[in-house]
Amino acid sequence: MNSRRKFIQKSLLASAGAAVLPNVVSAEHLAALKKKVGANDQLNIGLIGCKGMGWSNMNSHLLLPEVNCVALADIDQSVLDQRSANVQELRGKKPKQYTDYRKMLEDKDIDAVIIGTPDHWHCLNLVDSLSAGKHAYVEKPLANSIEECNLMVKAADRYGKMVQVGQWQRSGSQYAAAIDFVKSGKLGNIRLVKTWAYQGWMKPVPVKPDAQVPQGVDYKMWLGPAPQRPFNENRFHFNFRWFWDYAGGLMTDWGVHEIDIALYAMGVSAPKSVMASGGKLAYPDDASETPDTLQTVYEYDGFNMLWEHATGIDGGNYGTTEGIAFIGNNGTLVVNRGGWKVIAETENVDGQRREKIEAMELVRPTGNAQQIHCRNFVEAIKANDQSLLNCGIKTGAVAAVNAHMGNVAYKLGRKIYWDAQKGAFTDADANDLVKATYHNGWKLPQV
Repeated sequence: MNSRRKFIQKSLLASAGAAVLPNVVSAEHLAALKKKVGANDQLNIGLIGCKGMGWSNMNSHLLLPEVNCVALADIDQSVLDQRSANVQELRGKKPKQYTDYRKMLEDKDIDAVIIGTPDHWHCLNLVDSLSAGKHAYVEKPLANSIEECNLMVKAADRYGKMVQVGQWQRSGSQYAAAIDFVKSGKLGNIRLVKTWAYQGWMKPVPVKPDAQVPQGVDYKMWLGPAPQRPFNENRFHFNFRWFWDYAGGLMTDWGVHEIDIALYAMGVSAPKSVMASGGKLAYPDDASETPDTLQTVYEYDGFNMLWEHATGIDGGNYGTTEGIAFIGNNGTLVVNRGGWKVIAETENVDGQRREKIEAMELVRPTGNAQQIHCRNFVEAIKANDQSLLNCGIKTGAVAAVNAHMGNVAYKLGRKIYWDAQKGAFTDADANDLVKATYHNGWKLPQV
């Protein structure tokens, strides 16, 4: 099953600046538009960062009749105009436009925000939104550093608002079933969990010269707390993911999805040690900075977890481009966005090969997990109950922190050890890489 991320990237490549999702009002959107909802039951949402996943999330929220998109904030006027037209097409009314999200947050009529900005903006966006009294749906990974993750959790605790992290695999039927099976003990002792993302669609990022800032783009605002650099198309919009100033590459972009499921099923939150090896082995001369090939080994009590990613290759583990495999003495459970299955181990009993557990053919998911995830966020707001969230901020922080640990180990090129009691590495250099570094007059929020 093609991932939403893959779909979005193909759409971007096919038509630069075109809508990520077709500009066609679906039957579901028509149904939402026709259903009458009382004024007291309506939820007004603003979107911060309107390009790729930000718009995908808003589009899914607008399938719900009680949700209104009342405001858009983005640093690119062409994106603002495009998304305003999209909202008008879906709901018949244009939202307000803002080039500075902080102005949008002053609107008392906004109940919640969706944060779809690059990773280096998530912390500022979220803390400002919570302090302004808004609930928030924030894209993954939660933040661009471990320090920011911890600060965002602290802010959520202080302000008491609903925060859903966009790790929407938590709302997928196949993941729920797979996690239940892992916890049942039927796989026997699980000594290794594999997590991976092989992304064959990813081609080299061609080297491009610095250029003039496009008309209508507030590039200074886009940089925000990131280091000052000349404008380069490679670092803008989708490809920001492959540059350390703004994100953590595939380790955090895909890793948080898979690592989240792995750690939740295994009942752990932090490793004892991490080591990583890889680099730019597929495209050594392209413009990206983050590794296109990486193996990361996490040591937890009783088992190891392996994360691996590779660009330009689709031949991942168990014949899948992405997934999680729980490898036990009795069998292996493999789950990904296409479904879940069980591969039985065999043993010799009186000269006959016998399966230790019953094998299971692929069970495909039901429903659209991302849409279910968005509906879950709205339901938690309406009930004012954080326990209803399928991926609350603490869950999102666990996945992001573990993924960032992999990048810290990669950057240092050595095995590093985590002291759970102190909440820090035993390595001073590693602890330096935990910290967030802000530039251009921006300061790490105080909570």
